[in-house]
Amino acid sequence: MTLQHAPNLIRLDIRGDRYDVELTNPDDRRSLCALTILDALTPDRLATLERFWSGLAGKRVAADYRVTRQRRARARLMLRAIDGDAARATYRAIALQLFPQHPTDPGDWVGSAVRETVIRLARDGRELVRSGYLGLMRRPRRARR
Repeated sequence: MTLQHAPNLIRLDIRGDRYDVELTNPDDRRSLCALTILDALTPDRLATLERFWSGLAGKRVAADYRVTRQRRARARLMLRAIDGDAARATYRAIALQLFPQHPTDPGDWVGSAVRETVIRLARDGRELVRSGYLGLMRRPRRARR
């Protein structure tokens, strides 16, 4: 779905994600042009550009093949963990929210696998927010050639 909400701004809604695109020459109704850097990340940029074009053209946008369902689910858990951490919740309180089906008894908490998982999620979430989000969108290493 494409929605133009300003003369030089187009808002795209692609699978629930919103993108604002600024047009440099809004009076020109001809074809648009995209410039991209040619380097080791060119395949990633082209995949993104293809998804962008599909959304702009009103076509169905396929799921991003660079981020697996598991990586997306883990990223969601990481962000929830750092939200809890930022709100000064204990790791045990975060675990109760993230993994309600797993026991978090106070006596077993210190050696609990759930505790270790929450600590790793919070640590990796902080790195994701700091700058690691760029790595999410890169193809898996074995596919980069």
